[in-house]
Amino acid sequence: MNILLLAVEFFKIGLFSVGGGLATLPFLYRFAETHPLLDPAMIPDMLAVAESLPGAIGINLAIYTGFRCAGIPGALAAGAGLAAPSIIIILIIARMFAAFRENRAVQAAFTGLRPAAAGLLSAAFLLALRGSLWNAEAAAWRERIRLPECGIFLALFLLTRKIKLHPAIWIILAGTAGVLLT
Repeated sequence: MNILLLAVEFFKIGLFSVGGGLATLPFLYRFAETHPLLDPAMIPDMLAVAESLPGAIGINLAIYTGFRCAGIPGALAAGAGLAAPSIIIILIIARMFAAFRENRAVQAAFTGLRPAAAGLLSAAFLLALRGSLWNAEAAAWRERIRLPECGIFLALFLLTRKIKLHPAIWIILAGTAGVLLT
């Protein structure tokens, strides 16, 4: 039952997470809130792993979630569920795009999808920021801010604006800083 549930839930996530892999985050938090298979506190760590691995973040998150919930069969079900809507939609669009390229309704739909994608990505950004830099379980309010993580975030944010390095180098540097600071 868990494997079918994962496939169906990730199919729905794949169908509605417009804007790429990070847009799956709000749906993943919702999944964690409604299903006991996943603890919401694990999602920031899962995101860090998914972003560090090669490949699309969304599919990495789906596979990681599926694996945590139901092992290898769960990983396969969640990954296939997430990818299936995109594959189906791309096949349909590729077949019909020439006929509908100039259609005003299609152009209007894309106009509406752009802000939806921006909104989902912004929500994912805020969820990732809160999960990485804020410790809601801390007793005292001043302990809720994760200072080492905030330092890493600010340093990388400023450095990436000034120094153009390959993203893999920044990931390695951030991981090294995390080991040294915690």
